Amino acid sequence: MPAVIIMSCVAVLLAVAGVAAVIARSPAGTPIVYGTSVAACVVAGAVALAHLLTDPTAAPAVILPLGLPWLGAHFRLDALAAFFLVVVDLGGAAASLYALGYGRHEAAPLRVLPFYPAFLAGMNLVVLADDAFSFLLSWEFMSLASWALVMAHHRVQDNARAGYIYLVMASAGTLTLLLAFGLLSGAGGGYDFAAMRAGEHGPVLAALVLTLVVLGAGSKAGLVPLHVWLPLAHPAAPSHVSALMSGVMTKVAVYGFIRVVFDLLGPPAWSWSMAVLALGGVTAALGVLYALMQHDLKRLLAYHTVENIGIIFIGLGLALAFEANGIAWAAALALTAGLFHVFNHSIFKSLLFFGAGAVLNATGTRDMEHLGGLISRMPWTSFTFLVGCVAISALPPLNGFVSEWLTFQAILVSPRLAEWGLKILVPGVGALLALSAALAAACFVKAFGVTFLGRPRSAQAEAAREVDRFSLAAMAIFAAVCLLAGILPGFIIDGLAPVVQSLVGGRLPSQASQQWLSIVPIAEGRSSYNGLLIFLFIAISASTVVFAIHRLASHALRRGAAWDCGHPDPSPATQYTAGSFAQPIRRVFGTIVFLAREEVAMPPPGDVGAARFEVRLRDLVWDGLYAPVSGIVELAADRFNRFQFLTIRRYLSLVFLLLVLLLLVLAIWP
Repeated sequence: MPAVIIMSCVAVLLAVAGVAAVIARSPAGTPIVYGTSVAACVVAGAVALAHLLTDPTAAPAVILPLGLPWLGAHFRLDALAAFFLVVVDLGGAAASLYALGYGRHEAAPLRVLPFYPAFLAGMNLVVLADDAFSFLLSWEFMSLASWALVMAHHRVQDNARAGYIYLVMASAGTLTLLLAFGLLSGAGGGYDFAAMRAGEHGPVLAALVLTLVVLGAGSKAGLVPLHVWLPLAHPAAPSHVSALMSGVMTKVAVYGFIRVVFDLLGPPAWSWSMAVLALGGVTAALGVLYALMQHDLKRLLAYHTVENIGIIFIGLGLALAFEANGIAWAAALALTAGLFHVFNHSIFKSLLFFGAGAVLNATGTRDMEHLGGLISRMPWTSFTFLVGCVAISALPPLNGFVSEWLTFQAILVSPRLAEWGLKILVPGVGALLALSAALAAACFVKAFGVTFLGRPRSAQAEAAREVDRFSLAAMAIFAAVCLLAGILPGFIIDGLAPVVQSLVGGRLPSQASQQWLSIVPIAEGRSSYNGLLIFLFIAISASTVVFAIHRLASHALRRGAAWDCGHPDPSPATQYTAGSFAQPIRRVFGTIVFLAREEVAMPPPGDVGAARFEVRLRDLVWDGLYAPVSGIVELAADRFNRFQFLTIRRYLSLVFLLLVLLLLVLAIWP
């Protein structure tokens, strides 16, 4: 039984977490924990994939005598859960393989090894949960395990702050989800998902549940303005954990949103899509703009997770709009685009974090201003990182292009929507999506160029060497998946069809039967794409050019000085930096989005000291929302602090007054 096998894999992960607490300090601890995690994730992912491809309409369930006494713990494997389990366990298996090499350099294994398999188990349990209690318990378990991993290097001051903010945001998100499930359960207290699915929810209650789920799941996913923890926590964690948090855990949050809004809440209203689309568009645009300003490689990747979550929510918002208008085939197109991007982002973002971890392991720094020239020292890492950069930039023939192209195809269908609000909003969101796609390409030209090209900017970059074979194998596998999903997208679209059918009542036409492995999401006369032909064209064209240069060019050897751009000084300081690369974008958007200020300190005449240039950027979301709330909390805490020093008489008087007030409220309550 598939559900039983997957639950058994989860039990193995939990058992390994317990064993790791004992053997973490021994040399055998790292291979045992990560090797077992690889095996458990491979088995669970393979079973989920087999279920999705062979028997997606079945929904085997497991009920354990745990949790609430009258309810138990319900776990269920339907098509939606199976797809997200594939995402979770594929990412978990690759991260564990990567960690077999990367983890040998961990300075504090006791702070990582026990929590890593627990984190994987928590994500699997969230996806399998079929009642509110099990879902929330698994959700909080996942959050606490990931918080412990963020705090692994807790002696670093920035990491401690990141862990604190993450814990506060995670707790607030869990509280909102608890309230959402409380409203869905109603007066009858039906906490299992089947009862919620069968219940009737009025428009006001449904809107309130949607708001709470956006706050709860959106904070974990990284929707703006709930994203503030993400660029702090993801860089603080070990790199294989960063890959899991960014590439996988955020998708578990997307799963929570889809499970409630598309499955439990009932038929959507078109107004729901307005909020989701607006949040998705703003998140995509702001995420990539913030990423462009970063010098820290892992922080840049974390902000790009914010951007890609926005792209996913654009697809989900379009699916809600089309479903509310009864256009099932268009809803299927939009939802397929969103789910496809869930899969794609989990692959190429994990790959990029693996590459960033390899760079950090080889050089000891994440600051791009201290890197450069790594392509000749780490050729395999450079190549796989380049594949990830091309994929996340949505360039054909890799996988990122397909899902974003499908999203644009859904946007082009928006004139069929009846509501004028959507007719106006959707093109605006499409413009934000196009802007974010263009800026993402610019951002990863910067990330790859400054990190791997040019000359080394530091002694650490000069001494860098290629990383271990386990890390390279994990990166190579995901680079290959990026290519295969880009040139053979029809098979993934067909695999997503049962999930889409179960959620919106429609599906895209079968793509496997198309000629030359093309994909035709709507009709041949409207749009089609063939990644295989594009790949063959690029490969043949590039091979022809290389052959022509090496075989037909002059055999005479000519040497000359390299073009120095007018700077004959060979110092690496004359190269483009991450800051200078982003300067044009900062000049255009910085005064509005970041309130950017550029300060130049020139030495007085006669002083041969260097000038100083400094850029100050502000996070308007933090300054405008979270800083005032933090100030209010601190002020209230100072005011209420005096209650700690009351006398016994005053304490008793206060308790008596509150009791009288409570009785008055109960007497007045109708």
